[in-house]
Amino acid sequence: MTEPAPESEIQHFRDDLARVRTEVAKTIVGQARIVEGVITALLAGGHVLLEGVPGLGKTELIKSLSLALDLDFRRIQFTPDLMPADIIGTTVMTQTGANGAYAVDFRRGPVFTQLLLADEINRATPKTQSALLETMQEGSVTVGGITHQLVQPFIVLATQNPLEQEGTYPLPEAQLDRFLLKLEVPFPTRAELAQVVSRTILDERVAPAKVLDGPAILRARAILNRVVVSDAVRDYAVALVMATHPSSELATERVKKYVRWGASPRAAQAMVRAGRVRALTQGRAHLAISDLKYFAREVLQHRIITNYDGQADGVTPKDLVAEILAQLPEQVPT
Repeated sequence: MTEPAPESEIQHFRDDLARVRTEVAKTIVGQARIVEGVITALLAGGHVLLEGVPGLGKTELIKSLSLALDLDFRRIQFTPDLMPADIIGTTVMTQTGANGAYAVDFRRGPVFTQLLLADEINRATPKTQSALLETMQEGSVTVGGITHQLVQPFIVLATQNPLEQEGTYPLPEAQLDRFLLKLEVPFPTRAELAQVVSRTILDERVAPAKVLDGPAILRARAILNRVVVSDAVRDYAVALVMATHPSSELATERVKKYVRWGASPRAAQAMVRAGRVRALTQGRAHLAISDLKYFAREVLQHRIITNYDGQADGVTPKDLVAEILAQLPEQVPT
């Protein structure tokens, strides 16, 4: 059995997380939940789908995070004419010498980075979207039968606009399932908007300082693996996922009526990974059920597919997750 993380490592983890939040707050007003979610996914080794209307600071948040974490950052603007080779790279023939000999050379695409912003990802065709499947799951790119490993840590932060549907291609379920969290970016409050405008008027631009780097993030992930997960907590994570399936005895009546397909096994893994980050931020070396619940909505909502009845009645996966969390007992019978 793995030894629990000692108090000194937990405190170091909390201090590092607080420093990152402080630096990001220099450029991002409010959005505390969104910032926490993105940092959680990064430390947990997962990817994030950010959904929100234009102008809410999604891109600026990602740029600020790349500066605070001293990670290599690249941005891909997804458009309908974008091709898979524009993302992962391609092979080209190059002349190697005066004798006219040629060799195949692999030119790396922008995916070879550490923090990848996939801006408006749903504007690219399904063929292009699928170019990210291997990178998000395996952390590698295979071209011409040769596999190229990406530098770790590697995280995809994708954005999409929920309002504009013309000229977009909905993300397939296989790709949605590879996002650890789906975060819905809210419109700022009146006070937050006033602060944003004031910063613009006064031209108060402060670049975040570098507080962590890639090796430090990988060390933090090693600490996460030492957060103890009891059988009861593991079983609750499994029960939450089973409760999203209409054929399960744990499903609510509305899940049975409105859901076509529930969350995948990755959802249970994602809740544990995100929950471990939450546990450490609370100063604990063990995972609690409250930690699983904390990001359960963001983990589950994009993995649930409603049927025609659900769409006709306006029932959203978010509504169903809230119902499951409210009704599923913490002591789940086995």
